[in-house]
Amino acid sequence: MAGVLDQIKRFARSPQGRRAAEQVRRAASDPRRRAQAQEMLRKFGKRR
Repeated sequence: MAGVLDQIKRFARSPQGRRAAEQVRRAASDPRRRAQAQEMLRKFGKRR
């Protein structure tokens, strides 16, 4: 399990990981995208 976490940490620190994180931040600040994400979470939550 530690190997997977190390890979995630390395990716997050890489330029590509930083770019991905910035895209996620921008998408999260968009009200339409936020509503889409909340709707998806609601749908998945009902399946349990």
